Amino acid sequence: MPPGITIAADAPQLSAANTGFMLICSALVMLMTPGLAFFYGGMVRVKSTLNMLMMSFISLGIVTILWVLYGFSIAFGTDHGSLFGWSSDYVGLSGIGLTELWDGYTIPVYVFAVFQLMFAIITPALISGALADRVKFTAWALFVTLWVTIVYFPVAHWVWGTGGWAFELGVIDFAGGTAVHINAGAAALGVILVIGKRVGFKKDPMRPHSLPLVMLGAALLWFGWFGFNAGSWLGNDDGVGAMMFLNTQVATAAAMLAWLAYEKIRHGAFTTLGAASGAVAGLVAITPSGGSISPLGAIAVGAIAGLLCAMAVGLKFKFGYDDSLDVVGVHLVGGVVGSLLVGFFATGGVQSDAKGLFYGGGLDQLGKQAAGVGAVLAYSLIASAILAFLVDRTIGMRVSEDEEVGGIDQVQHAETAYDYSGAGGGTAPRTAAAPSPPVQDTGKNKKVDA
Repeated sequence: MPPGITIAADAPQLSAANTGFMLICSALVMLMTPGLAFFYGGMVRVKSTLNMLMMSFISLGIVTILWVLYGFSIAFGTDHGSLFGWSSDYVGLSGIGLTELWDGYTIPVYVFAVFQLMFAIITPALISGALADRVKFTAWALFVTLWVTIVYFPVAHWVWGTGGWAFELGVIDFAGGTAVHINAGAAALGVILVIGKRVGFKKDPMRPHSLPLVMLGAALLWFGWFGFNAGSWLGNDDGVGAMMFLNTQVATAAAMLAWLAYEKIRHGAFTTLGAASGAVAGLVAITPSGGSISPLGAIAVGAIAGLLCAMAVGLKFKFGYDDSLDVVGVHLVGGVVGSLLVGFFATGGVQSDAKGLFYGGGLDQLGKQAAGVGAVLAYSLIASAILAFLVDRTIGMRVSEDEEVGGIDQVQHAETAYDYSGAGGGTAPRTAAAPSPPVQDTGKNKKVDA
């Protein structure tokens, strides 16, 4: 038999099962962005609800177009200097065959591209939670355009692209602890250091206006995260994706319980906001680590992340940075924790043979993880601060103080989240008079017939 035929027979073939599975996972990840919108939208005051929803939804539009035009090429094209990719066939996604397979896998390039697109969409949307109440919508749209181009697309290449320096170094990031969560969390910190605090920060109550919306958003995020994590193995043939699916559930549960326990001890109550935030912290932490650890390790990762993130959200009051919805405390801290814990809990028996400190691997993998964490954090923080500064100095980043106090929804979108005009024209409803007590019949009130 000619060698060419043998090679063709051994080459990966398109798998309808894996292709269908990945399309479903892509849809699940897409659902996470509206879920994030509800999660953030419920956490702000009424006057900022629509703006918070729109800051996530606009990412669906902007990033999708940029990804097709050049984003996929920068992130996953042929490597250039271990820093970014570029392939002319990927520009406009026009030079790809309909059944052309992603290298080494059994799914089409188009399926891989659309799956990764959903990651690119949600990452800048995560940043928006730190900027609630005070950013012009046009400035946000411009910032998203610049940020994904200069920060997200190259960092995705570092971490996941063949030839990317972090990928070649051996940094383990199963589904985005560095590229998504540390990237977004560091960017959020960089931007808020430039644009400053909300009016009334530390003085006015800024409580969530709708905790049911927060819980709905958290539930949608938890649901969609199974596609986010399990789908990142790009197939379902060897059980690694199944292990990631299980670890996602386990770590999220552990983090939620740890956050609630901390909250009860520290503040005396189990809150719904704490449950939702703890769940998200667990999802963040397991994202980089879940493909390399055991279910017992997932419990440890989730519990540690839930505790540390619960402690971290209060740092904004201590250090004076206004992280409106705790993007830094949950996504940056959770991403760092989950990424570094790979260096302790990696078993060497799941996605790779790399072992952590607790499994006899020494400090080697921990050092690699720290390098990836430090580089992404520093680059995103500095680059994002510079981009925010440039946007602020050109078109202005913030609304005016009067507009912020009056409500950003009405100013930026000419709408309000809730219309009360149908309930009495905006006036207080009349209260029906209480019925008079019955009069006791003593005979004095009887009518006497003539």
